[in-house]
Amino acid sequence: MSPGAEMHALVERLYPLCRSITGDGVRRTLEIVGEYVPLRLHEVPTGTQVFDWTVPKEWNISDAWIADAEGKRVVDFAESSLHVVSYSVPVSATMSLTELREHLHTLPDQPSLVPYRTSYYSPDWGFCLSQNALDALPDGDYEVRIDSTLEDGHLTYAEHVVPGEVTDEVIVSCHVCHPSLANDNLAGIAVATFLARELARREPYYTYRFLFVPGTIGSITWLARNAERIGKVKHGLVLACAGDPGSLTYKKSRRGDAEIDRVVQHVLAGREHTVVDFSPYGYDERQFCSPGFNLGVGSLTRTPYAGYPEYHTSADNPDFVTAEALADTLAACRDAFSVLDRNRRYVNLSPYGEPQLGKRGLYGSLGGRSDAGRDTATGGGGRGDGRAQLAMLWVLNLSDGDHTLLDIAQRSGIAFDAVVAAADALYAAGLLAPAPPARE
Repeated sequence: MSPGAEMHALVERLYPLCRSITGDGVRRTLEIVGEYVPLRLHEVPTGTQVFDWTVPKEWNISDAWIADAEGKRVVDFAESSLHVVSYSVPVSATMSLTELREHLHTLPDQPSLVPYRTSYYSPDWGFCLSQNALDALPDGDYEVRIDSTLEDGHLTYAEHVVPGEVTDEVIVSCHVCHPSLANDNLAGIAVATFLARELARREPYYTYRFLFVPGTIGSITWLARNAERIGKVKHGLVLACAGDPGSLTYKKSRRGDAEIDRVVQHVLAGREHTVVDFSPYGYDERQFCSPGFNLGVGSLTRTPYAGYPEYHTSADNPDFVTAEALADTLAACRDAFSVLDRNRRYVNLSPYGEPQLGKRGLYGSLGGRSDAGRDTATGGGGRGDGRAQLAMLWVLNLSDGDHTLLDIAQRSGIAFDAVVAAADALYAAGLLAPAPPARE
């Protein structure tokens, strides 16, 4: 089975579970993800202060329905977890349709679809159904039942760490709080899970920390519990809406020119894509990029939130997500982190004039060649390849401790892989040294 098909199978497996910002649905979701990559679970008690927020009560639900006078369930939680407003308080009552309407949510402009609604921080209850289903309900009394609990408990999140050569970290975050929404939630979980597996096989330079957290309150909780080690976080990416048929969209960090911003844009240049500037609305990038942290964290989606008609509706089901789109998102992440892991700064150890490369076996033995500057965008080949020689000259010239290899590739028009190969050769020959870490 291809990675795309495997990720789609994971989406299908997770889809029926009722997730929210707390509760057993999150735990079951993380238990399944833990079959693919080992996870460290964290349980944060209700009432814990996390900056300006407080960890809420834990919500769980076992059943819910609306039944007509004959006892037939006209709205049934067992058919879809979207049918109940997330965090609904317990209800057991009989009421008229007129009274009930105050607690019913539909999408009149999309009459066949069921919306997704929440009531996390204000005690309330409600049901979601299609406008067509509501229009078909006759007047009369209805039995209303929500078997839920809202009690002191815990907020659950999980981490998976892929150790690198250095302890500086890249965080990859996805949210695990939505119920049956395949693209906005589960696709990001699937891509993050398989990306973690691939990075572990690659033995990366950076340490990669994967966060599986409830939206907003989860990332704020993680930041509050890890404030003393935030300095280790050098780059980050939030994954969401990762499996729809649309092209890739990258939302830049608050900084706008963070290294992750430049790397992702460089990688996406060969794909159909869109780049948007940061805004303090969206997914958890806005928490990582809040002014107190201002981390270099961007967001990668396909069609952005609220940008497709299926968003936060029952149409966001596994049929809307494709294996091909999941695989493409995974490949973009893989390529971006491959560049990020190799994007070094060097110092030229022989900066006074051009060092003699021939005596080090780094230059072609024939002089006067006319191909040294040709076809640079395709990268370089062997030692006698003029493109490889030109890459070496660019690396030597711009290795002043300020320019990264990506800077050099973009300025020279030479492929990044060729620039890396040139730097490796020059380093092995004793002509380059790693530059001191750049100031944040």
